[in-house]
Amino acid sequence: MALQVWDDVFRDEKLVADLAAVVKDTALLQGVLMRTKSEPNSSEVVNYAPFTLLPSPVPQNLYEQAKAVQKDFNQLVDAVSQDLVFLEQALGSAIKVDDFTAKLFDIYKQVLHEGVAQSVCLGINRSDYMFDLGTDGTVSLKQIEINTIAASFGGLASRIPAVHRHILHLLDKYDDVSRLPDNNPSKGIAEGISKAWELYGSERAVVMFVVEDVQRNIFDHRCVENELWSRSIHVIRRRFEDVIERASLDEKRRLFMDDQEVAVVYYRHGYMPHNYSQQNWQARLLMERSRAVKCPDIATHLTGAKKVQQELARPGVLERWFPSDPETVRRIRATFAGLYSFDMGEEGDQTVALATANPDRFVLKPQREGGGNNIYGEEIRVVLEGIKDKPERSSYILMDRIRPQPVRNCLLRSGMPLKLSENISELGMFGVYVRNGKKMVLNECAGHLLRTKSIEHADGGVAAGVAVLDNPYLV
Repeated sequence: MALQVWDDVFRDEKLVADLAAVVKDTALLQGVLMRTKSEPNSSEVVNYAPFTLLPSPVPQNLYEQAKAVQKDFNQLVDAVSQDLVFLEQALGSAIKVDDFTAKLFDIYKQVLHEGVAQSVCLGINRSDYMFDLGTDGTVSLKQIEINTIAASFGGLASRIPAVHRHILHLLDKYDDVSRLPDNNPSKGIAEGISKAWELYGSERAVVMFVVEDVQRNIFDHRCVENELWSRSIHVIRRRFEDVIERASLDEKRRLFMDDQEVAVVYYRHGYMPHNYSQQNWQARLLMERSRAVKCPDIATHLTGAKKVQQELARPGVLERWFPSDPETVRRIRATFAGLYSFDMGEEGDQTVALATANPDRFVLKPQREGGGNNIYGEEIRVVLEGIKDKPERSSYILMDRIRPQPVRNCLLRSGMPLKLSENISELGMFGVYVRNGKKMVLNECAGHLLRTKSIEHADGGVAAGVAVLDNPYLV
């Protein structure tokens, strides 16, 4: 049964239509923008990014829990990224059967063999959660994944609160405005990049965003870029292809792009296998070998792998990095959903049997970032039937399926009819940290991202055209 938070509004169809017309203009006014599918590389014609008509309810205690544990996850990601032995053990089975993970790991080993050129580490991640409704009626926070590369929508998430505050004003719900938490991830992300740039130590050096050919979501990037420009930090945007054609390292392994020294490489691309040609892999290696601060560096990218997530959930593993800090371990572990290994052997065989016996209870996850990769329901059986006795099964993990309580709302998309639907939300918390040698000099939760989608869709995010931007309305 769906939660009924705004049903007093939704009962009046004319009011809903009038509000939708106004709030679309408000989104455009506030810069909640995306380029169009027909002209993805042109800002001559743009439209509002998809969003909800009204903010969606989020339990305040779970929001605060996610916010509080983000610094712990920042520390965990940083610690794991420095643990070669653990990464080799955790990813060993996946490397054998997943070419993409293997190539990332090859770069990692090459960099370690040559010697890491930069002691400054910049992490910008997003830990994503859903709200699991238990059989006893209690709701708990469960982590879906942690994104360590190209964690997106921090920029537009900074602009969307003003949209929903305005619609609450229109509804004379002034007291409800305080239930929308302040949010400015773009500022927090820029502060992390700025600190890394400062520690690099060259005022002439630039920050380079590594971007893809198709850039519909450019305004999300621009929010962070403009924050950096306001700090007098020069920003350039380049593709992998530009790097291989025009970038070089000098004898000190300083990275130069078009004769400009690069202090920070910020990846907004490069998290999927199809992002890489042979030349693009060479470009990635060139940047990873350089003295520039990478966000993420190759070790931190690998730390975001699903297989690492599954291994971290094993009993006793977190204590490896927090041996005398049981409270940190407790906070992190409290967010874990059930995670299961498909590695060859008795444990993996049991996982196959578990998944095929009741596939609706689980989600099958490959070693991939970005929405639209997960497998649900009967398709789990189909996939496992083909690989259940093969090493290829080790390229997947199995996770308990989260069962959130649906919420009624209208999802506003350009060209789509106005329709009330039942939806579920996913809360992401942005984490930013900077380490200089062994010293953590910045560790912050930089803000949040709420994405909402219809219960008709099992998987997919905003960029995939399934989810829409939202705000938490704390209850």
